[in-house]
Amino acid sequence: MASGNLSHVTTFILIGVSERPELQVPLFFIFVVNYAVTVTGNVGIITLTSIDSQLQTPMYFFLRHLAIINLGNSTVIAPQMLVNFLLEKKTISYYGCATQHGGFLVFIVAEIFMLAVMAYDRYVAICNPLLYMVVVSRKICILLVVLTYIYSFSTALTVTSCVFSMSYCSNVINHFYCDNVPLLALSCSCINMPETVVYISSATNLFFSMKIVLVSYFRIILAILRIRSAEGRQKAFSTCASHMMAVTVFYGTLLFMYLQPQSNHSLNTDKMASVFYTLVIPMLNPMIYSLRNKDVKEAARRVFIKPFKTFKSM
Repeated sequence: MASGNLSHVTTFILIGVSERPELQVPLFFIFVVNYAVTVTGNVGIITLTSIDSQLQTPMYFFLRHLAIINLGNSTVIAPQMLVNFLLEKKTISYYGCATQHGGFLVFIVAEIFMLAVMAYDRYVAICNPLLYMVVVSRKICILLVVLTYIYSFSTALTVTSCVFSMSYCSNVINHFYCDNVPLLALSCSCINMPETVVYISSATNLFFSMKIVLVSYFRIILAILRIRSAEGRQKAFSTCASHMMAVTVFYGTLLFMYLQPQSNHSLNTDKMASVFYTLVIPMLNPMIYSLRNKDVKEAARRVFIKPFKTFKSM
């Protein structure tokens, strides 16, 4: 079943991160640690921003949802990948593959636009601080998040439907999860329509979200440069430095991955890029936003450290 004319497959075989048998167990332990840190960090951010009274601002509301998205993105990919490291036959059902593909798209598109929303939030906070709580009110925050989830779900449904409408000549996916490019490479039917949908969707989402991010940060930088005191500039820059770092890493990886012709794609190179934005970035984001954020560190002390010290002294 690995090759031939397969008009409709019932099972896919995932090659994984590496085909070398001696690397399967070491890679399993590496990614178990990665996933454990990802879950711990993102659940920590979700918990802190939910229960700490001093983190009930729009910035931390959006950060909470970014953590939910990062946790979801990693969870769609990691458990199946970890199981496959320990199995000789790394299979996933047709509908399991479609579900994983759709779930991945929901969370990756949601992350693209959540980062854009967070950039807009920082723009309003720095450039229009007196109107901040009016422009980014509670209702507006909820509306932006709901629209992000609705759009990401509709995008995932559209793209997944197109990709899984193809006939396949092989069921062996040269990847560790069900992604667009390796699935398109298996088709023995015309891929013009699915390929067009995939690349138009990717390019459109990246263009509009990056436009919001770039315009927001262009205006933020201009506003910071107009601040006369060095201390004021440092304080303003520190409020968006973590987000700038997260945006640069995330968008840089996606641009490398998706905005190149299929003929130039190396699936092995793409796998390394995919590891980065599906598994490494969701692990790094909680560190970026907590280690460089005084408010989050103080909240962690209040929520986790002080109760532990009180319990220890009893």
